[in-house]
Amino acid sequence: MFIKRFLLTQYGLRCYLCQHRSKSTVGHQKTTTVLGQSYEVDPWTNVSPAILEKIGMNLHSQKYHPICLIRQRIQDFFYKRFTKRGNPIFSVFDNESPVVSLKQNFDNLLVPENHPSRNQADSYYLNSAYMLRAHCTAHQQDFIRAGLNSFLIVGDVYRRDTVDSSHYPVFHQLDGVRLFDKHDLFEERVSQPDALQLFDDTKHSALNQAGHAIEATLAVQHDLKSTLEDMATILFGKDIETQWVDAYFPFTHPSWELEIKYQDKWLEVLGCGVIQQQILNKSGAGSKVGWAFGMGLERLAMKLYDIPDIRLFWSKDQRFLDQFRVDDPHSNIQFKPFSIHPPCDIDLSFWIPEMFQENDFYDLVRSLGGNIVEKVELIDVYTYTKLKRTSHCYRITYRHPDRVMEKVEADAITKKIAAEASTKLNVKLR
Repeated sequence: MFIKRFLLTQYGLRCYLCQHRSKSTVGHQKTTTVLGQSYEVDPWTNVSPAILEKIGMNLHSQKYHPICLIRQRIQDFFYKRFTKRGNPIFSVFDNESPVVSLKQNFDNLLVPENHPSRNQADSYYLNSAYMLRAHCTAHQQDFIRAGLNSFLIVGDVYRRDTVDSSHYPVFHQLDGVRLFDKHDLFEERVSQPDALQLFDDTKHSALNQAGHAIEATLAVQHDLKSTLEDMATILFGKDIETQWVDAYFPFTHPSWELEIKYQDKWLEVLGCGVIQQQILNKSGAGSKVGWAFGMGLERLAMKLYDIPDIRLFWSKDQRFLDQFRVDDPHSNIQFKPFSIHPPCDIDLSFWIPEMFQENDFYDLVRSLGGNIVEKVELIDVYTYTKLKRTSHCYRITYRHPDRVMEKVEADAITKKIAAEASTKLNVKLR
């Protein structure tokens, strides 16, 4: 899959893909309006009305919503842990527009031109210049350039993905950044801070960036890991087991993922690392070093509150929302299921065109089926060698949260999906 995505990001195939999709995605619409601002539609435009409807809902700011509760718990942790003369040193930004430039989302963060995340199959584009942010890290350089050393960014992020109980095209992320000058990093940690340096002529290695003194890298790493381990303890209890796994992110090095032991399985809950010095240099903070992390709030909330399906976060059903109506965000809450309605499965088969992308189909299903689509699975792939044609069979699982889903209703939605897939994705129904 990685090789396939890598090839699709090459210039020639990417341009073909843009032209191929422009007929179905753009249609006769000339502009797309988001939060009162109009954006010209072009061949890169792939954002759907169903996604646009989610913009501005800001679950992370809705009182008594589980996303807001967990955000408050994390925010409280940083306020209490990091203070100066009794005042919190971390600033919090939770109302930044989700529309960002490609420069903010990719270039400022050193994301390579051939990185899979730039592909139309992975991200939502308003046009060739603007997109819906794929991570809150897109705002990182702006705040560093403004002179901030310690801050949290909370917001909704958008990624095209599979359809199941743990993936949704809109979710919420909390990012954190902390920068240090020599005084901040060493004075409280060592007896002779003047003997240590942030930078030297150290070469790049798996353990540090070129130019970062080893003692500086180790100090930043210790501060980062101890902070996030303590945060996990605050969220999940003192008996929670954690482990660090080496990772790769374009904007940090070295980088790690933090995993927690949950129901006898290791689950990744966040990514983090030492900020690439090139980013700090370009942001006017070249005399400092620092760390950054990013975490998905839905993933944490699902584990913390035992919420089984990510679609529930978008529910307006009071049977769901009332379970989180507490004044203390640190209250112990365990979600109690209120729907036991059976699923309804419908299979859909079609011949796929040469440039078919699964995420296009998943996005189409979400747009037409909404939140009553619980899951979409690719259950069969058949290749007719003689004619060089490939067929996919998908199983669409419908489940209504409030009532039994009738098969006739599921059939009607599936017929619409089939018709749209035939017209917009150039598939041939079987």
